[in-house]
Amino acid sequence: MKDKVSVIICAAGKGERAGFDKNKLLAPLYGAPALWHTLKKFNIHEVDEVIVAASEYDLEEISALCKPLNYRVVKGGATRTESVRKALDEVTGEIVLIHDGARPFVSHELILNCIDGVKKFGSAVAAIKLTDTAVCGQLGYITDRLDRDTTFRVQTPQGFLTEDIRRAYALAGDKVYTDDSAVYGEFIEPARLIDGEESNIKLTYKSDFNRELPFTAACGLTGFGVDIHAFGKKQNYIKLCGVEIPCDTGLIAHSDGDVALHAVMDAILSAAGLKDIGHYFPDSDPAFKGADSAELLKKVIGLISDKGLKVNNLSVAVQAEKPRLSPYIDKTVARLAELTGADCGKISVTAGTCEGLGFVGEGLGICVHAVATLKEV
Repeated sequence: MKDKVSVIICAAGKGERAGFDKNKLLAPLYGAPALWHTLKKFNIHEVDEVIVAASEYDLEEISALCKPLNYRVVKGGATRTESVRKALDEVTGEIVLIHDGARPFVSHELILNCIDGVKKFGSAVAAIKLTDTAVCGQLGYITDRLDRDTTFRVQTPQGFLTEDIRRAYALAGDKVYTDDSAVYGEFIEPARLIDGEESNIKLTYKSDFNRELPFTAACGLTGFGVDIHAFGKKQNYIKLCGVEIPCDTGLIAHSDGDVALHAVMDAILSAAGLKDIGHYFPDSDPAFKGADSAELLKKVIGLISDKGLKVNNLSVAVQAEKPRLSPYIDKTVARLAELTGADCGKISVTAGTCEGLGFVGEGLGICVHAVATLKEV
């Protein structure tokens, strides 16, 4: 009888260093929330259950992402250590892998190697051996040198026998750790290292989300915007380009969830060399709870007008499996013209599907890309 394998995915952080106006794991990466890519990696027959730790603030949206995969979501704590401890209380497998939600590039092979390592050694921690010279520094000066032959960069997943890591976390009390191998090493024994992967990077800064994207910012008065929202709100319509369109569910968002206008606003702001919509309309501000995105776009038009600019062209590409958008394209173009002041003939709204592939293809949400060009008034 095989050991049952559980996975804990840590997604309760804020990711403030990434500079988004929300949890970085919910920011778009290749047309889907970054966390979605991580979740999908563990939807394999070798894993028996997945438990995701989410903050109270993101609980609804992360639960919507996890629902089609039948993953359980638990409310995390103020620290990663506390979130893992809470998730461990829900684990039912004999083996548990703990993984950062911000590592969406983990391979199937590494996951299997981690499981195999736990079976052989009782623990398995993915790590990369350093090839560069490693030093310690303080106040801008080198204070010590490390032996690179014995120095590693620790990654996740980190796998353990559940009873051991659960006991270690119980003994740790309120002490905070940066990773699970430190807890295990302090109260059980030194953890066993396995080969990690250079490609298994952790999304930390906003630039990490731009890997291999085709757009470059060096386009004069041209700007690019992208936004994505998950279905799950209890209402019978969505808003797209300021137009209400019947749908069996709404889009989850702090505002009215008009994913197209959000992408358009970011494209316009980008073209004008301004900051993104999260700066001007932060979701931490109650004033924008349920806000009409059309009104926010009007404010954006005011911002670029103050710089002597106006919208010249708009190209909006919507990716959605539902609802059927073709009957509403002309209405969306007319509404965009009304809101931006651009001519209808210089606005394009196209709609397509993802042929059943990925987050959008599985009907879990909508992704919109927008390109805006501005001209001087």
